[in-house]
Amino acid sequence: MHTHPNARLTALGRERLVRRHIDEHVPLAELACQAGISLRTAYKWLARFRSGGPAALVDRRSVRRTQRRTLDPQQLQQATALRHERCTMRRIAKALAAPLSTTQRWLKSMGLGRLKNLQPKEPVRRY
Repeated sequence: MHTHPNARLTALGRERLVRRHIDEHVPLAELACQAGISLRTAYKWLARFRSGGPAALVDRRSVRRTQRRTLDPQQLQQATALRHERCTMRRIAKALAAPLSTTQRWLKSMGLGRLKNLQPKEPVRRY
């Protein structure tokens, strides 16, 4: 993976920093100052090293690590039916055994997010 051009440390530099702290007992604040990074960043690299070894010090991708959940067509049909019965979002999510945020997102995309949208508007009577 390519390292960011403005990165203070590469994976190799991060490993050297952590190894000096562990092996030579150099204070992490001093090492962070020498490397030009914050103390918080140095602790982040130390925690990653302790949890995953040198492989954990490699740059990570910035994309989401989890994908958004979806509802299958049967759940979607059931959610629509429950919403037309004027059920709340929480009750629908509980009935579907799906996350509330997923249920809300799908019902909102279908135009059923608000209860007032369930009934068609009455025509305006001007005279």
